[in-house]
Parts: sequence; C-alpha cells; structure tokens
Amino acid sequence: MPSTLPLGDPAPSDGLLPAQAVDGSADRAFGLYVHIPFCAVRCGYCDFNTYTATELGGGASQDAYAGTAASEVAMAARVLVESGLPARKLSTVFFGGGTPTLLPAADLALILRTAIDQWGIEDGAEVTTEANPDSVTPESLAILKDAGFTRVSFGMQSAVPHVLKVLDRTHSACRVPQVVQWARDAGLAVSLDLIYGTPGESLADWRCSLETALSYEPDHISAYALIVEDGTKLAAQIRRGEVPGIDDDDHADKYELADQLITEAGLGWYEVSNWARTPEQACRHNLAYWRGDDWWGIGPGAHSHVGGVRWWNVKHPTAYAGRLAQGLSPAAGRETLDPETRNVERVMLEARLQSGLEVAALGAEGRHQVAGLIADGLVEPAAAFRGRLVLTLKGRLLADAVVRRVLPA
Repeated sequence: MPSTLPLGDPAPSDGLLPAQAVDGSADRAFGLYVHIPFCAVRCGYCDFNTYTATELGGGASQDAYAGTAASEVAMAARVLVESGLPARKLSTVFFGGGTPTLLPAADLALILRTAIDQWGIEDGAEVTTEANPDSVTPESLAILKDAGFTRVSFGMQSAVPHVLKVLDRTHSACRVPQVVQWARDAGLAVSLDLIYGTPGESLADWRCSLETALSYEPDHISAYALIVEDGTKLAAQIRRGEVPGIDDDDHADKYELADQLITEAGLGWYEVSNWARTPEQACRHNLAYWRGDDWWGIGPGAHSHVGGVRWWNVKHPTAYAGRLAQGLSPAAGRETLDPETRNVERVMLEARLQSGLEVAALGAEGRHQVAGLIADGLVEPAAAFRGRLVLTLKGRLLADAVVRRVLPA
C-alpha cells in the first residue's frame, strides 16, 4: 500500500456507494483487508503507509487501534446494507501493514471476530496475517489460530545478513526456521516473502536465500523484485552513491533462478511473483485482487473496491480515528471506473496469472496482436487458440511488455 494517495473525486461523508457497485455483486466474492500501520522500525526501502511509535505522537496509540478498526468494520457493514448490496459472507481476510503482529494477538482476534459477527465467514475461508519473524511467539500464534486465522506470511526477505542490513530488517536469519516451526505447531499454513535485487546482493547471495527458504518447506513463497521508491532512505542512498543502483538484467537473472529453484522444489507458479505447494495453497485473497472481486479495506490509507467503485481512506492514523469518532466515513477520495478502464485493468492483472486471460476480453487490435505474440513465442499457440492468452515466461518485465502489445495506446 503506497503511502501517496491517488487523486480522485471527493468521497461522501456517509460512505454510501453508487448503484454501479450493486450490479452483479451477488456473483462476486467479498473479502476484507485490514491495514495495521505500525512498525518497530521503518525499513529503508519501504514506501507503505506505516509509522513508528515516535512518528505518531498523541491520538493514535497502538493500544486504541483495534477498537478504532472495529468501528470501521461496523460502519462498513452498515454502508453495504444501506447501499443495497446483498449479504455476503467473507471469503478471505488479510491483515497487512506495517507489521500486524506488533499489536497483541488478542487485538487482531478482536478485529477478526468483529468482522465475522458482522458478515459471517465462509466454510474453509482463508484468514492471513503478515508478520515479521521477530514479532511473534508460540503463544501469540496459538491465539491467532484459535481466533480463526489459517495462514501466516513471514517477511523473511533474505537469508544473508548483509542484505538484511541494507534492507534495515530487524530480524536475524536464524530466527526464520524457529518461527516457521512455531506456526506449524500452531496449525497455521506458512508463506515466506523474499526480495531480490537489493544493492550489493550477488546471484550467489540470492541462491542462498532461495535454498534456505525452500529448506523450511513452506506452503507458499512470494519473490518480489526490489523497487526503489522516491522519498525512501534507500533512494537517497543510491542517489548519493552510497550503494549501487538497481539493474534490470540482474533482476531478470534472479527471477529466472527463483522460478527454476522454486519449481524444482515442487511449488507451482500461479502469478508473476508467487508459487504455492498446491493450487489450494495459493493466496486466495491476492487472487481476489487480481480477478477484480470485491473487498473492503480497513485502516488508514487502506484501499477498497466494490463493483468498479474504488476508494481510499485518509492516511494518518490520527485523522482516521478522528473521522470515525465523529461518525464519518474515513474515505479521503474515490473513483468510479468506466467499462474501458475496468477492462484495461483486467488485462493488466489477468495476464500475470498462470490461468491466463480470455482473448475475447481484448479489443479488435489486441486480438490481432495475439498472432504476433504467438510468432514471438510469448504465448502458447494452443492456449491462445483455446481462447485464452497465457504467458509462457513469467517475469514482470515480460508481462508488462505483453500487456503493452495488446492494449490500445
């Protein structure tokens, strides 16, 4: 969740949604994202809407946050009913941040329980929390499991100490196998997040991180290329020449190595940056984003999407809490997507999935370009002829290039 909010139209203070949001909603899954904006230390590469305790000051305490988030859950349930949307149980819940597990496990359980009380939850629903390896204990993970969490995603990032240092990560590499075992003992599925392309990281370093992560036999791995955002500490270090810049060729080599090693270890690729032990262990919450389902985002700076209506909350925790205390929607702005924009976004997102994109979703020029993509070896002919556009290579740069080919200028 980038910290800079997009431009958009003013959002109504009552939060009510336009009629467009209702159309087809009974056929779409409904999920919940809960943003926990707190971190012990701000990582040098991070551009997310997060805060350390020293940045917040009065009026935005971590102690009060669970109650504030729960009040937005109650408001969200009311808004959906008053906007005419049908009752839908939660299909997925995802706690992200920040570091959600900086809050006591009982606070996360309170927010989840409030959401389930409002909407109910589907049998077998996926409920995930992100966590730093140094922010959990066996006891806290057991509390989360008892509350209904099914999955934990640990921010491992690297197994190499000098890479973790550049990223300003606070955990040590030796902590990861310990927390993975604790999560398993609690009965939680385990995902590990990795980052490649950190300044100073060699290909051998990256291989070490991959092989180490795979040795823990996780259910799921995400491997993301490092993107240096303006305004971050790392961007300033690169600008001053203190660390080397980012190299796209280096990213490509590391992506190919990741795909090779992760696939050989028995995890299947299903999205540009994600692999799962089985299809059932793919992150269903993220798949809902990529497929354009509905979700409500709880928390400061959180984004929501319902039926082509997208909105985002005010950024600062103090402003967020203040609006809710006044009975107002915390939304700062919103946009209602027209059919063309929704289709462009569908192409951009579904082309990154292993399941592919319906060629019928493309315009006439885009469908014409499919023949050229086949000739260039970027899509499988059989798959394209079956009516689906499927990338045979999965790297981010390739996916972007294919999307540019099939979308109108």
